[in-house]
Parts: sequence; structure tokens; C-alpha cells
Amino acid sequence: MTREEKSIAIEDLTAKLAESNIVYIADTSGLDAETTSNLRRACFKAGIKLEVVKNTLLEKAMEASDKEFGDLPSTLEGNSSIFISDVANAPAKIMKEFRKKSDKPYFKGAFIDNEIYIGDNLLDSLASLKSKEEVIGEIIGLLQSPAQRIISALLNNAEQKGEAAE
Repeated sequence: MTREEKSIAIEDLTAKLAESNIVYIADTSGLDAETTSNLRRACFKAGIKLEVVKNTLLEKAMEASDKEFGDLPSTLEGNSSIFISDVANAPAKIMKEFRKKSDKPYFKGAFIDNEIYIGDNLLDSLASLKSKEEVIGEIIGLLQSPAQRIISALLNNAEQKGEAAE
């Protein structure tokens, strides 16, 4: 790879990092071709961009970025792939699903809404995070519940008064 190609790759990675608030880093090496294809397919269906990257180029892109990646560059050893998503828990759920069959992909770290998560032991916690849509749905459900009870009580009260009048 020439210097010019490296420079273009760093600019491209920097732009991708700037566009997203959710970036996971994992080691996907050691997966056979079929499993890798299945992982890519699952990521595509979930709206996740999966890309194998060179550690030095990703580290330089993180340095060039306006975002603060903290200690995340320290995880860039061995093979690295980035998962870029709009949903905070989606990459973790996919990784967890694929790890039912093997120990890969190995979770290295994540940048989620300016928070840094490092270490494979955090994968289960990240997978159990609720997405923004799930939290909003729960709040709407909680807000609707009292209103539904009031309407139900009023309807029951009206029915009882109607029966009493007969």
C-alpha cells in the first residue's frame, strides 16, 4: 500500500468514525469462509457496516477524528474489524449469537455515544442494553397504561349506570 493509498484509507476511516456514534472493534480472524459470510450477511440485515481494517490506519483515523476514543486504540492488536451501527446493542447481539458456536468474534472494545467500553467481558452487558427505540416504546407503554385504566373505569362506570337505569 503506497503512502497515498494509506492517506486515502485514513481519510475514509476518519469520515466513517465521524458519521457514527457507535463503533465496535472485534477480532474476526479464525472464522471459516462460511461463518464469515454468515456474519457479514447478519450484519447487513441488521444495518451494521462490517469492515476489516489495518490497526495502524484505524489508530491514525481515531487520532485524526474530533471524537475522543480514550484507551480504545490500545486494543488494536492482532486482527481487527470494525462494526459501525446506528443501534447501540446490535453488534453485541450479533457477536453474542455467533459466539454460541465458537469463541469468535472476540470483542475488543466499543465507542458508544462518547463512552468507551474495553474488554471481552463486557459483551453480555452491551448485548443486553436497550436500544433507543425499545426505551421509547417502554415509556410510551407506561404513559398509555394509566390513561387506558381511566378510560376503562369510565366505560365500566357508564355501563353500570346504564344497567342500573334499566
